Amino acid sequence: VQLQASGGGLVQTGGSLRLSCAAFGGTFSNLVMGWFRRAPGKEREFVAAISRAGGTYYADSAKGRFAISRDNLKKMVNLQMNSLQSEDTAAYYCAAGGFASSSSYSNAERYDYWGQGTLVTVSS
Repeated sequence: VQLQASGGGLVQTGGSLRLSCAAFGGTFSNLVMGWFRRAPGKEREFVAAISRAGGTYYADSAKGRFAISRDNLKKMVNLQMNSLQSEDTAAYYCAAGGFASSSSYSNAERYDYWGQGTLVTVSS
């Protein structure tokens, strides 16, 4: 499975961005899809995940502001990000995994495939 993320860019504080991730190869509907991010000088962190059935899971920092969705026909996962703040500045990575346990959704090590990352910069 190859993943290609897009949609990053420069946005002002309080603005919105929509990230997309296209999957190539594999059976998309069998995959858990996730978004992670790495801010400059910080560890990679979980942002959001969506299960095969469409159940959504969010980091506390993303709850109420971000929304993850998937389109199994188009083999795409999206991350709608609203009310962006400077602390959201990071490289965002989409990831895919064949695991099932929801307790693992925030664990980057459980994901088998990773996209190249797309940069989000939030300026004041």
